[in-house]
Order: sequence, then C-alpha cells, then structure tokens
Amino acid sequence: MGRTCASCGYSCSRGEFSANQWSKGEGYSRCRDCVEGNGVPTAVYECEECQRTFNSSNELNMHRQIHRPRNVSCPLCGLMNFRSGANAVQHVESGYCTGCIGQDNARQRIYEFASTRQEMRSMLSNAPMIEDGYNSGQRVVPNNPYQCNYCGRQFHALSQLMQHQDQKHNINNTLRIGY
Repeated sequence: MGRTCASCGYSCSRGEFSANQWSKGEGYSRCRDCVEGNGVPTAVYECEECQRTFNSSNELNMHRQIHRPRNVSCPLCGLMNFRSGANAVQHVESGYCTGCIGQDNARQRIYEFASTRQEMRSMLSNAPMIEDGYNSGQRVVPNNPYQCNYCGRQFHALSQLMQHQDQKHNINNTLRIGY
C-alpha cells in the first residue's frame, strides 16, 4: 500500500513515511526524504508579494501572515491591532486583554463569547462545562472544548483551533471575530 508524497509528488511505500507523516493522510503526508531534505530535492516556495523563498509550504503560509493588514479587533476590549481572528483571540487568552485580566478569566470569557456566537458554535466540542471542586457552584471550561469541524481534531485554546484551520484547511477566521 502506498501514498503520494505531498512535497515531491512521488509514489512512496508506507515505510518511506514516518508514523507521524503517515497519520496526516493522503495529500498531506511527506516522505522521509522530503522531511529530512535528503535525496529528493525539496521544492522552493516563493511568496508572491515579496519574492522571499521558503523550504516548505508551511513556512510560506506562516510568512504570508505578515502581509495581512492589522484590521481585526479584539472581541472583548475592541483593540484593533491584529492580523487575524486567531491573533485577536490569542491576545485574550494570554490574559493581557484589558477586557478580562488573568488567564483563567480570559479562558472563561472567550469560551462564553464563542458559545454565544452562532457562527462559532460549530467550533465547540460537545464537552460540557465542569463544576469547579474548589469553588462551589462555579463552572469551568473543559480541557479541550474546541474542535475542528473539518478534521475533528480537538484543541485546548480557541486560538490554536483558529491557527490550525488557517494553516491546515486554508480557512481564515477573521470574519468570525468581532463585535
């Protein structure tokens, strides 16, 4: 049983992929030679805006973010300083947002924000809120409350899910965040 390498395009046997690469599936797996840069020459990826070159499509996709305008606002404090919805949510989850200081508070607030937005409900897993054993009556966000509705992978933080969807599924969640 074989698979086509996503980088070099050669048909390779299962043994020519690491277990991690094989688990990514057809169209995403890269053979050991392409991952390690041995034998088969790796493709060069060029940014169409600034002509910088990169060794992988992932590096190029990460670089492309610098060309995005900073026109996304924080969903809680309104600061408009971000290039993507994931960056705005990361600002909240870091605990430095003036709208909800502290990481635990921020995690609760961003979960509540996502659960009240119709367009974001599909990003929530079916994990229920958990009773806090230390503070009677308080409910806390479950461990992996966010789920990719394209591949089913679960995430601890909403910003991680949004970055995953942007980089792996080419879905920019910029329009899903905001007032």
